[in-house]
Amino acid sequence: MVPRRTHWTFLAAALLAGLLFPCGRVAGVGPETAEKKPASPTKESSKPAARTIVADPRQAGGEPDGVVQVANLVYAGTKSSRCFSDHFLVAAEKESSISTSRRFHAVKLSSENVFEFPLVIMTGEGDFQLTDEERQNLRRYVERGGLLLASAGCSSPEWDRAFRREMAGVFPKQDLQAIAMTHPIFHTVYEISSLPHRPLEGIAIGGRLGVIYSQDGLNDSHNTPGCCCCGGSENPNAVQINVNILAYALTY
Repeated sequence: MVPRRTHWTFLAAALLAGLLFPCGRVAGVGPETAEKKPASPTKESSKPAARTIVADPRQAGGEPDGVVQVANLVYAGTKSSRCFSDHFLVAAEKESSISTSRRFHAVKLSSENVFEFPLVIMTGEGDFQLTDEERQNLRRYVERGGLLLASAGCSSPEWDRAFRREMAGVFPKQDLQAIAMTHPIFHTVYEISSLPHRPLEGIAIGGRLGVIYSQDGLNDSHNTPGCCCCGGSENPNAVQINVNILAYALTY
């Protein structure tokens, strides 16, 4: 199975061309048009014709096909995080009319379902080690057009070291490098001219970013009940950055 690039590219093209309905959704019905007056029934048939209702196709996360889904990865066996806020998905709908699921879907990195998502989130604290199957799946996912957004929870130094070690193993010929502020991820939906902490880092595959990493944190944990930054250095403009990254994942 490969990432649904045809579907994502359609959404991106509509976004760039300004074809998405303002304050509307990609999937579903837009504003009602003027109704035509129904024709008078004939003597042969005075009953309305039966309508066949065809449900929208469903994706791995359960939403209709026109809704953009984002996955929160379960990795290193059972490791995951509940403290990366999905609030940016709501902001994406308001600011760009990208139709989103408004919530993350938990997906195992080793699963084939990961290929259903244009953007996947990987975050946490403490040390970890990916399995061989997870490493292979992650590389295939990125090479086939997916985008991994990773963020160290609470700026965890142990998680940061583990993530860098794993990326060096998964992508031995590509290093994590600082992303310049002129890069499109800072100029899709929002214009972002500076970051308060360290720069974002990324790994480019075939001319496009396949991995985006923030050591300082893009978790936006204050929008997640029961979570805090706990002494870390989260970017205060994380919502805007994450919206831009989602738009980039659909566009490039």
